[in-house]
Amino acid sequence: KNLILNYLQNDVEAEITKKSIESYNTKCHLIKANLASLNDIDEMFNKIKSISSKIDVFIHCAALNTFKPLFDIKPNQWDLTMNINSRSFLYCVQKCIPIMPADSSILAISSLGSQKVFPNYGALGPAKAAMECTIKYLAVELANKGIRVNGITAGAIDTESTRHFPDYENLVQKIKQFSPAQRLGSPNDVAEVVGFLVSPAAKYIYGQTIIVDGGQSLI
Repeated sequence: KNLILNYLQNDVEAEITKKSIESYNTKCHLIKANLASLNDIDEMFNKIKSISSKIDVFIHCAALNTFKPLFDIKPNQWDLTMNINSRSFLYCVQKCIPIMPADSSILAISSLGSQKVFPNYGALGPAKAAMECTIKYLAVELANKGIRVNGITAGAIDTESTRHFPDYENLVQKIKQFSPAQRLGSPNDVAEVVGFLVSPAAKYIYGQTIIVDGGQSLI
């Protein structure tokens, strides 16, 4: 088995992740590429094709946000956020299609800001909403090729990037106090749903974005 992992910034953490993946008897290949750059994406897929003649599963989980009110977002910040979160998903899928066999699966990771308004989330929320709409269109357009397209809308997940969220501690307390799960999510909470959606168990699910948020969207 081959797993190809794209990353951008942290070489050390990428190598640690690679070793962790390979402990499960899966060969992991690291490709460093900036998904804001179409040229980088082209080069990434050239490298992918040198490793494997096909892609059975493609997962898009790149994200970037400028933490400020939407009315303060500069044009370049808006473009960068849209390009990384939404445009790169579509362009990667376009590059995947020629080498994806029937019964393959595409999955994109979104966030709850696509559906609810959060302070200082004004650039990322619309970008993720655009991606979720793209999921629906691609699901219909690629169904006759045997390619399923779905997504996950994640709530607050306990990761390093989440801890950079403005007023993080207050956010955590509100989630623990009011959401049904009474805790932040873990990466494993999302990973298990990823595993389900790309498995044969989800073969009749097309164009859906599953909310994984411990009930945060209910409050």
